[in-house]
Amino acid sequence: MLINCVVYEDGTKLADIPVSEIREHISLPGCFVWVALQDATPEELDELQREFGLHPLAVEDARHGHQRPKVEEYGASLFVVLQLLESSGTADAVSRLGELNVFVGKNYLVSVRNHSERGFLEVRERCEREPGLLRNGPGFVLYALMDAVVDRYFPVIDAFEVELETIEQQIFTQGAARASIKRLYGLKQRLTVLKHAIAPLLEGAAKLHGGRVPQICLGSQEYFRDVVDHLDRINASIDAIRDTIATAIQVNLSMVTIEDGEVVKRLAAWASLFAVCTAFAGIWGMNFEHMPELKWRYGYAAALTLIAGTCGYLYYRFRKAGWL
Repeated sequence: MLINCVVYEDGTKLADIPVSEIREHISLPGCFVWVALQDATPEELDELQREFGLHPLAVEDARHGHQRPKVEEYGASLFVVLQLLESSGTADAVSRLGELNVFVGKNYLVSVRNHSERGFLEVRERCEREPGLLRNGPGFVLYALMDAVVDRYFPVIDAFEVELETIEQQIFTQGAARASIKRLYGLKQRLTVLKHAIAPLLEGAAKLHGGRVPQICLGSQEYFRDVVDHLDRINASIDAIRDTIATAIQVNLSMVTIEDGEVVKRLAAWASLFAVCTAFAGIWGMNFEHMPELKWRYGYAAALTLIAGTCGYLYYRFRKAGWL
């Protein structure tokens, strides 16, 4: 679905135009066209390929989707893939994964958003409010899109940190070990999704501000460096959260071991009490003719008293030692 198709000249918006008029505007000096689509159909991609001369391999990637983040050069044009993560205030937001494909040339930019309801209207408004920067052409628009996508990663990181803090507070709650392990592993899996969105993009974005910078991005290198700085911060936060999760898992497993040890101690203590009763009963239950105190009138009461007293003393000692 076509969202909008706008032509700009010297950093200023001229008009919204139909796709059929693209070719006559991109031939004008100082003009470039910015086309935005959502969940584009193969027919729409084919039409834009004819209008802008998009590279067929890039169009094929955009058509099939599910690409890893990357920045690829095709002659004088760029093809950029970004993964979209939308935060709903919880760490579960990572499961809501979309994709943004961007085709950039000297006098055009085509953005194709897939599987995401949240658009980039604020990016267009920002660019139009800064005509001095928009004079840099499609390169600056590419930066603005990348910056908006990267900024959306920060709330997801915050949600991860909040979720991890909540789990850490429950680790020392008795009986919560199984639930904590399950939540920690779920958090680790979702964090891996974010890592796969960040790491390749960090590598690709580094090409846009240092070394042999593509011609399209000349004049906007320092802005791309800002994007790389943000990606570095996010990547460092991901690594820190992963280390914390690993530590939390080890602590949780240690708590499980400690709880199992407490159970074993309780069982051993109760087994000892019953063993005393069994030992005394076994001794006095032997059917020998010459048993000590066999004919004693108070022998039964004395035996019960001795058994109860011994068990009581052992219970006291176990209780004092924390076994019961």
